[in-house]
Amino acid sequence: MFQLIAFVFALALLAAPAKADTADGIAAMAPSGLVLVLDEDGEDLVAQNTDEAFVPASVAKLVTAWLAMEVLGGDYRFKTKFYMDEDRVLYVRGGGDPFLVSEEFALLAPKLVDSVGEEPLKRVVLDASYFPDDLQIPGIEATDEAYDARNAAFAANFNTIHAERRGSTVRSAEEQTPITPLAIEQFLAHGPAGRGRISLAQEDPKVGLLYAGELLIAFIERAGGDVEGELTTGSVPDELKPVYVHEQSRPLSEIVGQMLLGSNNYIANQLFLEVGAHRRGSPVSLEKSLDVAQEELAELELIDAIQLVEGSGISRDNRFTARGLAVLLDDFRPHAELLRSTRAGSRYKTGTFSGVRTLAGFARTSNHGDALFVISLTGNTGKLRFRILSAIERGF
Repeated sequence: MFQLIAFVFALALLAAPAKADTADGIAAMAPSGLVLVLDEDGEDLVAQNTDEAFVPASVAKLVTAWLAMEVLGGDYRFKTKFYMDEDRVLYVRGGGDPFLVSEEFALLAPKLVDSVGEEPLKRVVLDASYFPDDLQIPGIEATDEAYDARNAAFAANFNTIHAERRGSTVRSAEEQTPITPLAIEQFLAHGPAGRGRISLAQEDPKVGLLYAGELLIAFIERAGGDVEGELTTGSVPDELKPVYVHEQSRPLSEIVGQMLLGSNNYIANQLFLEVGAHRRGSPVSLEKSLDVAQEELAELELIDAIQLVEGSGISRDNRFTARGLAVLLDDFRPHAELLRSTRAGSRYKTGTFSGVRTLAGFARTSNHGDALFVISLTGNTGKLRFRILSAIERGF
């Protein structure tokens, strides 16, 4: 027994200098940086400059991912509903599906044609009432940048166009995506010379809606259907019942994973808005989602620690404390596999703004399991945060 006690004591003596050496090494790399590392029991391994709240940038998507899994559940699937009247007018009611990409249109179009028949449709009417026209997301600006894409009830390919321009000729940059008249018009007006991706016009939500409708019609025609009349916007008549309800082929857990891997602002805020509407009812609103977020954060006593104004991290008005985020990360631990991983097996999410570089997640260590970590640095070099994560992996 005495030998065992002596052995354990010796290990403790060895661990203490190693822990101090790692903390000193991190301090030498980034003396003004915020670094918090907690072992699996919640004990501090490193706690440097953790007193002040920080701007999370896209690390805020960790909170949105947590909220979506808590409120909606990993098996949740977004729905888009289709109606048809006796005159063969097709109505489409958008449900905020964040992943209505070309591949999804290719899946839904044959099923829709089977449901309505191959006889020509007289018109297609798009109902986007699930999202109010005046919806504004803090930090999203009226630019052509893909990361500023407007959130919408019914939108294709994240409300963006990926195309290639040569002179006055525009063609799709994606084999799976047909080019449409509106896509050509928008890319000629806002796209770069050569290949690029642009968001659809921020100032007019109808532009993105009509582009999604054009793409839908293109896939209907590929599936053997036909649309004779015009594409318009409007409301589904109250007396109509759906002839086809399309459930997104990807469950929420997969969409959350894609959002985290690609750090997609559009997907993040679509999920954030759905959290509010799911619990408070339609239409979506930022206020409903912020209210639900407060409810969920209160369960972990994090109302003061996690200050959200939107769900993607694009706003600099989001503010987190390191210890608050660590508590939330611990609750998100069952879903850690949704995060990107390092070669050593750590799971992480980055955040990047001008002058802000953040990193948070689960560091794979030899002696402390998957330790929680939060890093926030000032400056414009993103490599340093990964050097710090590497030091945590090696040092603990």
